[in-house]
Amino acid sequence: MLDLTYEPPKPKVIAGAKHDWELVIGMEVHAQVASRAKLFSGASTQFGAEPNSNVSFVDAAMPGMLPVINEFCVEQAVRTGLGLKAEINLKSAFDRKNYFYPDLPQGYQISQLYHPIVGEGEVIVDMEPGIARRVRIERIHIEQDAGKSIHDMDPTMSFVDLNRTGVALMEIVSRPDIRGPEEAAAYIAKLRQILRYLGTCDGNMQNGNLRADVNVSVCTPGAYERYMETQDFSHLGTRCEIKNMNSMRFIQQAIDHEARRQIAILEAGGSVEQETRLYDPDKGETRSMRSKEEAHDYRYFPDPDLLPLELEQAWVDEIGANLPELPDEKKSRFVKDFGLSEYDAGVLTAEVANAAYFEEVAGSAGDGKLAANWVINELFGRLNKEDHDITESPVSPAQLAGIIRLIKSDAISGKIAKDLFEIVYTEGGDPEKIVEERGMKQVTDTGAIESAVDEIIAANPAQVEKAKQNPKLAGWFVGQVMKATGGKANPKAVNQIVSQKLGL
Repeated sequence: MLDLTYEPPKPKVIAGAKHDWELVIGMEVHAQVASRAKLFSGASTQFGAEPNSNVSFVDAAMPGMLPVINEFCVEQAVRTGLGLKAEINLKSAFDRKNYFYPDLPQGYQISQLYHPIVGEGEVIVDMEPGIARRVRIERIHIEQDAGKSIHDMDPTMSFVDLNRTGVALMEIVSRPDIRGPEEAAAYIAKLRQILRYLGTCDGNMQNGNLRADVNVSVCTPGAYERYMETQDFSHLGTRCEIKNMNSMRFIQQAIDHEARRQIAILEAGGSVEQETRLYDPDKGETRSMRSKEEAHDYRYFPDPDLLPLELEQAWVDEIGANLPELPDEKKSRFVKDFGLSEYDAGVLTAEVANAAYFEEVAGSAGDGKLAANWVINELFGRLNKEDHDITESPVSPAQLAGIIRLIKSDAISGKIAKDLFEIVYTEGGDPEKIVEERGMKQVTDTGAIESAVDEIIAANPAQVEKAKQNPKLAGWFVGQVMKATGGKANPKAVNQIVSQKLGL
C-alpha cells in the first residue's frame, strides 16, 4: 500500500465574515445500480428510451401487482459495501416511505430506513500526493427511484415520464466528516471511481445516475471537535440540504454560497431554519424548496409485500473473493511494480479503462516509466484535446508499445517517435513497418555522423571559437547536425562527437 498520511479534516474558514466559522458537510449520494432490470420488476433500465416505454405493471402500481426483489441488485449493493470496507448486514428489511408526488404512482417509495443492507464503512479521499482524509460511511441502503416530471414541454401542463420509476438506487450516506467544498468534490470523485471499478454504478452524472444531496451547516471553531467527542449533532448547527446535485463543480459552488448565506443570517442575529433547498447554477445561489422533513413525516412502516432480506455469509464471502483490484491497491501496485510517481500512478488509475490500457502497453513494451510518459503526455494529451476518452483511441496498446520498443532499441529518436506517433494516430499501421517503409530509422553509424559534424564545423569557424570559449554553445552544432540529417541522427552520439571534435 502507499505510504499515506491521514490528516484530520481541515475546516474551511469562510473569509469576509465578522467571526470565524467552520463548515460541516455530510452527503447522501444516490447511485443508480448497474443492472439491466429494475429493483422489483423486469422492466428495462435503458437510458434515453421513449417516455413511459420501460414501465411494467409493478412500476405503474397497477392493482394487485406485487414487487419481486432483483437478486442481482442486492448483489451489487453487497459488492459496493465490501468495496467500501463496510459491514454487510446479513438481515435487512424494506420499508415504505410515504409521500405524494405526481411521478410516484404508488404514493410511496420502497426503501430501507430501519434495517439497511450495508452498515459502517469508509472512503479514503486523496487530497494531494501522500495526504489523504478518511470519510466515514454511516450506511448504504437500496431503494427504488421515482419517475420524472417534465415542465418545459407545454406552457400550461406538466408531463410525467415513469421510465426511471422502480430503478434500483444505492443511497450512500456519509457522516458529517467533510469540511469544505473542495473536499466534497474530491469525495464524490473518489466514490465515483470506486463504484466504476466495482462495476456497480456507471457514475454518469449527466444522466442522473449519480447525484448527491448535500447537507451543509456552519459552526464556531471547536464545535466539530466537541461533536466528535460526544456524537451530539447539536454542536454542528442547523443543517440545510441541497437536493439533486449532479455536477462536482456545482456542488462546490452550492456549498460555498449556502455557507455564506447561513453565516449572514447568524451574524445578523437570526437563526437558520432546517429546510431543503435547490441550487440555481445560473444565479449561483440556493433557494428554498420545502421545509426539511424528518422520518416521522414520511410515516415509515415495514413493507407488507416484502419479506425481510436474509443473506448467507458464504454468498457474501464469495462476492468478496471476486472483487476486482480497487483504485488504491492498483495505484500502490503501479508505484511499486513500474517505479512510477504517485502522481503518475494516480492519473493512470483514475479510470479502469485507462489503467488497463497502460498495463497492456507497459507489459508489451517492457518499460513502465517510458510507457507512462507516452500514455499520459502524448496519448492522453491528444485525446483530451479532441474531447475523446481511451475507448475512442485510434492508437491501440500494441501500436503504442511498438513505438516505445523502437525508442528503446535506438531504432528511432524521441523526435522521430513523435512523428511516428502522429502517423499511427491519424493513419494507423504497424509502427515498425512504417519506420522501414518511410526511411525513418535513426542514423547510428558514427562514421556518417562524424562526417556531418566535420562539415558543420568546417563551415562555421567563428562559431567554433565561440563554443570553445563557452561550451554551452556546442548545442548549436548539435542542432545543425540534427537538421542536416533530417532529425535521424542519434542525439547521444551527436553530442559525444561534437564535444570530441571541439575539444570540450
